[in-house]
Amino acid sequence: MNLSTFTWIHVALSLVGLISGLAVVIGLLAAKKLDGWTALYLASAVATSATGFGFPFERFGASHWISVVSLVVLAGAILARYVFHLAGAWRWIYVVGVVVSLYLLVFVAIAQAFLKVPALNALAPTQSEPPFAIAELGAMAVFVVLAIVAAKSFRVDAAR
Repeated sequence: MNLSTFTWIHVALSLVGLISGLAVVIGLLAAKKLDGWTALYLASAVATSATGFGFPFERFGASHWISVVSLVVLAGAILARYVFHLAGAWRWIYVVGVVVSLYLLVFVAIAQAFLKVPALNALAPTQSEPPFAIAELGAMAVFVVLAIVAAKSFRVDAAR
C-alpha cells in the first residue's frame, strides 16, 4: 500500500474515532451505554493509534508515545467494558479511559490542524507559540471537566 492511501485510511479512522468518541462521551453524560457507538469508537481509536506506527520514522517521537499511552488507556477501557462489565471501580476506569483516549485523539487533531491549516500554522508555526498552547490547554480543561462530570453521571444501574 502506498503512503498516500495509508494516510487517507489513518485520517478516516481518526475522523470516525473523533465522531464516535464524541457520541460515546455524550452518552456517558446522559447515563447511556450506546453499545454500537462504543464498539465503533473503541475499534477506530485502537486502529488510529496502531496505524500511527505505520508511517516512516527515524526515531521514536512524541506521536509514538501518545499512541502508546492511548493504546494502554484504551486497553483499560476495553477490559473495563467487555471483561469486567463495568463492575465496581471498572465503571470509572471505563469512563475515564474513554474520555482520556478521546482527548488524546483531539490533542493530536489540534496539533495536526496547526501543522496543516495555513491560518493556524501562521499563528503557531513551531507549535511553541501561545495560540497553540491556549488551544491545547483549553482542550485539556474541557476534557478534565468532561471526565469528572461523566464519572459522576454514568452509573451502570441507570445506564440504558
